[in-house]
Amino acid sequence: QVQLVESGGGLVQAGGSLGLSCAASGGGFRLYTMGWYRQAPGKQRELVAVFTSGGSTNYADSVKGRFTISRNNAKNTVFLQMSSLKPADTAVYYCNVEAWTGRLSTYWGQGTQVTVSS
Repeated sequence: QVQLVESGGGLVQAGGSLGLSCAASGGGFRLYTMGWYRQAPGKQRELVAVFTSGGSTNYADSVKGRFTISRNNAKNTVFLQMSSLKPADTAVYYCNVEAWTGRLSTYWGQGTQVTVSS
């Protein structure tokens, strides 16, 4: 079993920056993918940024050039640095990992609110 603990988020003005972090714990697992999704009110959850199992990164077109995903493998932690934030970025952000614990499973963080005011 993998537990994900997110931190960061909050309220920021348009044009500002914010950082999120997500630490995976539980022991006896191997992480395959680590990334971030978001869900705005009335909308479907969407991919923001992810490290693939091969180590490459994918970003949603809407955040390319503004958001940066990074990770600390030794601490099983993934980060999302968000800059030039827009009101359209307002959403609950969820950490997501795929991990091998005897079988490949998907885990979600509890979600953290990011609100960008205009």
